[in-house]
Amino acid sequence: MSESNRDLVLVKELELILDACTLELTPVDEVWPDLYIGNVAVAQNRKKLHQLGITHVLNAAHSKQGSIGDQSFYGNTCVYFGIPAEDSEHFDLSRYLKSAADFIHKALKSKDGKVLVHCIMGISRSATLVLAYFMLRRRLPLSDALRHVVQKRAVYPNRNFLSLLLKLEEQLTFKRRFCRLL
Repeated sequence: MSESNRDLVLVKELELILDACTLELTPVDEVWPDLYIGNVAVAQNRKKLHQLGITHVLNAAHSKQGSIGDQSFYGNTCVYFGIPAEDSEHFDLSRYLKSAADFIHKALKSKDGKVLVHCIMGISRSATLVLAYFMLRRRLPLSDALRHVVQKRAVYPNRNFLSLLLKLEEQLTFKRRFCRLL
């Protein structure tokens, strides 16, 4: 089996996990203690952010149409991190996975830290970044991370992003095999 065929089979296996989700899509959901995935409307609603106790906002659709948001928008109420990702079959989100995971990890370790990760709908880009966090910082295998998230929120990363997460898993498995400290 060629590598591209093998990758497609693995992506389809991940899509089966996604397809098993029976949840309705909501504006925001807590997918881990103090870690939320949501849509752009929640991210732009300062009252809702305050109600949730959000201290950090990771915008996976920074500077995209319909997604206002930067540090000046949040002032001193939230720490902001923006990633100008596109939800497409060609966008290389992998270059942002580690920095996003580090931002989430640092935020959750801070006193009373609560993180909202969002894109436009809160389905693909934001979910991919949260899954990478689970893989990089919580050491969860991708399939376990996916099963955990779909119990909390209706998500559906595009095939390109699923492939990037599979490559990340391969890299982590390889590194951990050769360096027990990782």
